[in-house]
Amino acid sequence: MSEATGEMKQASKDVKESENVAEKYSALTVSKNTEMNMEELSSAFSAVPTHKPVKKQIQFVEDKQEFSRFPTKAGRRSLSRSISQSSTDSYSSAASYTDSSDDETSPRDKTQVNSKGSSDFCVKNIKQAEFGRREIEIAEQDMSALLALRKRAQSEKPLAGAKIVGCTHITAQTAVLIETLVALGAQCRWTACNIYSTQNEVAAALSEIGVAVFAWKGESEDDFWWCIDRCVNNEGWQPNMILDDGGDLTHWMYKKYPNVFKKIRGIVEESVTGVHRLYQLSKAGKLCVPAMNVNDSVTKQKFDNLYCCRESILDGLKRTTDVMFGGKQVVVCGYGEVGKGCCAALKALGAIVYITEIDPICALQACMDGFRVVKLNEVIRQVDIIITCTGNKNVVTRDQLDRMKNGSIVCNMGHSNTEIDVASLRTPELTWERVRSQVDHVIWPDGKRVILLAEGRLLNLSCSTVPTFVLSITATTQALAMIELYNAPEGRYKQDVYLLPKKMDEYVASLHLATFDAHLTELSDEQAKYLGLNKNGPFKPNYYR
Repeated sequence: MSEATGEMKQASKDVKESENVAEKYSALTVSKNTEMNMEELSSAFSAVPTHKPVKKQIQFVEDKQEFSRFPTKAGRRSLSRSISQSSTDSYSSAASYTDSSDDETSPRDKTQVNSKGSSDFCVKNIKQAEFGRREIEIAEQDMSALLALRKRAQSEKPLAGAKIVGCTHITAQTAVLIETLVALGAQCRWTACNIYSTQNEVAAALSEIGVAVFAWKGESEDDFWWCIDRCVNNEGWQPNMILDDGGDLTHWMYKKYPNVFKKIRGIVEESVTGVHRLYQLSKAGKLCVPAMNVNDSVTKQKFDNLYCCRESILDGLKRTTDVMFGGKQVVVCGYGEVGKGCCAALKALGAIVYITEIDPICALQACMDGFRVVKLNEVIRQVDIIITCTGNKNVVTRDQLDRMKNGSIVCNMGHSNTEIDVASLRTPELTWERVRSQVDHVIWPDGKRVILLAEGRLLNLSCSTVPTFVLSITATTQALAMIELYNAPEGRYKQDVYLLPKKMDEYVASLHLATFDAHLTELSDEQAKYLGLNKNGPFKPNYYR
């Protein structure tokens, strides 16, 4: 009770501190006709620091793997993620059009030049740029809100002078975000946060217009860190902003380039894994720059995590396994927003869904939604599919994989590849057989096969695509957070982790309502006074999640 009382007192304090936000923002309407002045936006933006304790310490990756040595060319192939054939060939539309016909030469061994004569990039094939441009144009059609933000702010160039280094999934939707940042005045260097999610043709299209991209689908572990280092370590170019997804870029800079890291003006982080790592740094007193926690913004949690995963989980499983869901027994590990989305989709197609949870609140939600909450060991021998979405490590262990039945499917919907103990399957007694891109049959001595997807990495972005519209919501939120951190006056943000104020969440949501021809009801003066709200919002307190 004391902890809860403390949280409520902190929440009350945060609300009082942000009372001026509503007043400053009252001139901005939340209708689809909103016109935004960037100076008003910056002055109205006053994010609230959060000090949510991290119950489980997230450990740094072993120094010998990441930070204490620079990857060598000779060692890069020994670190390949796949025992069988290369994972750079394509099966799904999320991959590049021409991957399957490309030679096996590593992009690091090629010299490529774009039409402007620049070679400051490393992608699979720069000649795919035309295909990538078409993909980006298609994505733009369903990202009208982000394009509206670009149009309104472009003349003011609120990111002029910003040098942004980014580490995200490189897809057509992310490309629209990157090109928006460039249109607003930023210089960008970019790399991928996942070795399987890059759309090669999109990486080529970005490189063609001058964005320094270092990424390709099917990187090795060594390639992954090499690409991050090339983005950060460029002579005559020093980043002053970070846009991260997972925290790998942030921690690489923190460990390997501490002097550069100290000069960063702000970090925007969108994943639960990366946010945990930021809170860890903050708690240890080692976070020397302000950071914006986009993951816990309502527009990320309620839309990207829930609705995106509700649709993309089925897409990823269908493309890789052709599985029929009706009657299948499925375990979803974790009933957060990602887990809720996955369960809703699976249940709708007739699957029998079990939930594993550590949180009694999420477990009770699962029960009330009609799912049975179990321990994984109770059903491990009978289930057909296991889906992890916890953000934790070793959620599915080797002992449990040994007890799964023949033909079972194992995959991950969390950001990190630590949830399934894939390393324990790299043993001489087990045979790996690549049957499709991102689909491995792991064969036991008795002939049992377990189907492992994307080698335990994020299923939807590794093996399929994700809905463009919902990514527009997250991308718009990221862009606003980047604008605010870069333009904030000195002293507004301390060396801490901040949440977006709810007014910003509501503004992002309002930009997307026009797509559905939705019309908001407006409070009367009497109603607003009765509720104690400003007529134009925010309508939720800052502690609302």
